[in-house]
Amino acid sequence: MHDYQPFSVIGFHSCDKAVGMRVLIGQDELLPSQNSWDWLGEGIYFWEQNPLRAVEYAVESAQRKQFNKKPIEIPFVIGAIIDLGNCLNLTESGSLKILSTAYTGLKLLKDLSGEAMPVTNGNNRALDCAVIEYLHQTQKVNNQPQFDTVRCAFPEGEQAYSNSFISSRLHMQICVRNAECIKGFFIPRPIGKYNSVN
Repeated sequence: MHDYQPFSVIGFHSCDKAVGMRVLIGQDELLPSQNSWDWLGEGIYFWEQNPLRAVEYAVESAQRKQFNKKPIEIPFVIGAIIDLGNCLNLTESGSLKILSTAYTGLKLLKDLSGEAMPVTNGNNRALDCAVIEYLHQTQKVNNQPQFDTVRCAFPEGEQAYSNSFISSRLHMQICVRNAECIKGFFIPRPIGKYNSVN
């Protein structure tokens, strides 16, 4: 269900090498992304069990194919052990029902105020972000437990083959809202495969 997940996962975060090294030695923390296009809402994003996808994203950011407020200069990947805690796990039916209810609530609120609903357009996933942020706000207002993490499968890329629902860059993504759920960081091995040794 949409409650405490009694297990940890390994996630991989794409970042600049300078940031990654400071985080690894405890001199810095990863900051939550707060963009209106972040599809799982505000938080620290990880590729679950997928260091190669994290490398691809870091390289694409350095090449300016991915938009970040502060572009990556030297692509780098750090691994993290993440306790999912109270997880909005959007691979489960119960969590999807909660999300659907949040959409209905946000739509009603926008209709009453005469505002347009956010629109998802390509990589700008404003609608998903708005619905999830609305859900978090209503949980807080109603004194319900806050979600520590949000977890969802993301069908990115081209069809893996003709008439397939499987995509070439399909992955699981985790958005960590409560940084206390990150139990530790590490450099993925082999180092040369996931990071430059220079």
